[in-house]
Amino acid sequence: MIYSTYQAMADVHDPFRDVAGEVRRALSTWRFGDFATPLQHFAAACEVGALAGFTHARPEFDITHVKISGIEVPVREEVILDQPFGALLRFRKVGIENEPKVLLIAPMSGHFATLLRGTVLTMLRDHDVYITDWKNARDIPLEAGTFALDDFTQYIIDFLHAMGPRSHVVAVCQPTVSALAATSIMAARKDPDQPASLTLMAGPIDTRISPTKVNDLANEKPYEWFEQKMISTVPSAQRGAGRRVYPGFVQLSAFMSMNAQRHAKSFVDLFNYRVKGETEKADTIRAFYEEYFAIMDLPADFYLETIRHVFQGAALPKGEMMFRGERVNPGLIRKTFLLTVEGEKDDICAVGQTLAAQDLCSGLRPYMKSHHMQPGVGHYGVFNGRKWDGQIYPVVRNHILSSI
Repeated sequence: MIYSTYQAMADVHDPFRDVAGEVRRALSTWRFGDFATPLQHFAAACEVGALAGFTHARPEFDITHVKISGIEVPVREEVILDQPFGALLRFRKVGIENEPKVLLIAPMSGHFATLLRGTVLTMLRDHDVYITDWKNARDIPLEAGTFALDDFTQYIIDFLHAMGPRSHVVAVCQPTVSALAATSIMAARKDPDQPASLTLMAGPIDTRISPTKVNDLANEKPYEWFEQKMISTVPSAQRGAGRRVYPGFVQLSAFMSMNAQRHAKSFVDLFNYRVKGETEKADTIRAFYEEYFAIMDLPADFYLETIRHVFQGAALPKGEMMFRGERVNPGLIRKTFLLTVEGEKDDICAVGQTLAAQDLCSGLRPYMKSHHMQPGVGHYGVFNGRKWDGQIYPVVRNHILSSI
C-alpha cells in the first residue's frame, strides 16, 4: 500500500518537477546583469523545485578520461559479466595494461554504484578498476527469481572468478560483511582466485561495538516488524511488478530524517548561491543531490536477511554465519592481506565496527593486517572527498602494492 501511495504521489509531482526543470534551463541562458532580479530568484526556485524529488534510474558514471601524470588517458566502460541483479563493470584505461586489478564493491543500500564515482576516479590513477553495478530491484522481472544475502556473497565470488587470480577487493560500507564472507569461503576452498588483498571500509562487521543510531533502529524492533512494516510490493506499472522490495524512498527518507536540518540548509544554500552567481558552489550542491536522490529498491530477502544476520544477530563475529550450508570462518584466510579503514566521526558505522575484522582474521600473520582510522571524517568522507583523495587513498594504494 505504501509503495502504491508513493508512486501515485510521484506520478502527480514529477510533471511539475519536469516543468520547473525546463523553465530553469531556459532562464539559465539569460544574462541578468550584476544584481539579483526577480527572474534570478524565480530561476533558482525552479531549480530547487526540480531537484526536490527522487528518481529511480541509474545515473551515468560518465568517466571518459582520467588524468595520470598530467596526461588525459581515455577510459572505456565495459560490461564483463551481466547477471540478473547486478553486473561487473570494468573501467578500462586505453593503452595501459598490467596494473593491479581492483574489485570495488558498492553498497546495495538504496543508492546506485554511481555514488562511488569519485572513489572510482581516484582508484583509476594506479589500478585496473572494476565495480559491482547493482540493479534496481523494481526493474527486475519476477522470473529472475529472488536475491538474498547468500546471493550477494556468491556474486562477489563470481565476479572474482571473472577477474581472475591476484585481484584485489575494496568493499565500502554494507558489503564489507559479504566481502569478508566471500574471501573466507574462497580461502576454505583453496580457490585460486581468492583476492590478494582485502580492504574493508566503514562497514558493519560487528554492530555490537559502539552502536550508532542506525544500529539502534535495527534492534529496537523485532525482525517480524521489519518484515511486516518495511517491505512493499512493486506497483503494476513497473517492470518488476509484484516483486517484494525494501523501497529506496523509505531508506533515503530515514537517512535524511537523521540530518534533516543539514539537508534543508543545503537547499537554502543552493538557492542563495545561485542568486548570488556563485556558480561553482551551487553546482556542487546540485551534483550531490542529483546523485543522492537517485534511489534503488532492495530485494526484500536481501534486506531482511541483512537485518537479521548482520544488524540483529551479529552472525559473522559470533562465528554463526553460514553460506549455503558452509560455515563462514575468517580464521581460515591465510593469503589475503587485510586493511580496515574507519572514520572518526562516522555516525553510521562507528569506530571499532570494521576494526573487528582484524581479530576475526586470526590466521593472518601480523604484517598482513593493518588499520587506518581517519580523523575528522564521517561515513561518506571515508571513500569520497578531499581526505579520501589525499590521505586515505594513499594508505589503500600502499596496502594493495604490499600484497603484490
